[in-house]
Amino acid sequence: VSLLKSPIYCLALGFGAGLLPRAPGTAGTAIALLPAWWLLGYSVPIRLALVSVLFVFGIWICGKTALQLGHHDHPAIVFDEIVGYLASCLILPAGAGWLILSFILFRFFDIVKPWPVRYLDQKVQGGFGIMLDDLVAALYATICILIIQITF
Repeated sequence: VSLLKSPIYCLALGFGAGLLPRAPGTAGTAIALLPAWWLLGYSVPIRLALVSVLFVFGIWICGKTALQLGHHDHPAIVFDEIVGYLASCLILPAGAGWLILSFILFRFFDIVKPWPVRYLDQKVQGGFGIMLDDLVAALYATICILIIQITF
């Protein structure tokens, strides 16, 4: 797979995870588990700064890769899932259980695509659109986690 020879495309394809024939988005999100664990060692402002930089960078690399593949939000492009999952971990307390719960919730909302996630996925073009729907899915996951934290 020649796309993996380019650092930009390699990142966009989640180091090859996006090329898996089944569940490339879940595989791409799984790539982010270790960085998410590492991220929990930092304060929320540092987490937010890092995820913001990755989001902006993702607009460029996902847009560039989509153009190369000739398909908006091609399933192989999973950098948006990686950043989306990290965004869902912004306010998590430390702990593997929280990381796994956030993973499950993020994947649920990214797959089901409740309003406005599906709308954004279909209507907002380019790298920004590729990244934005995952950010909103992360917001839904974060809201659920907040409700769980408040309730229990």
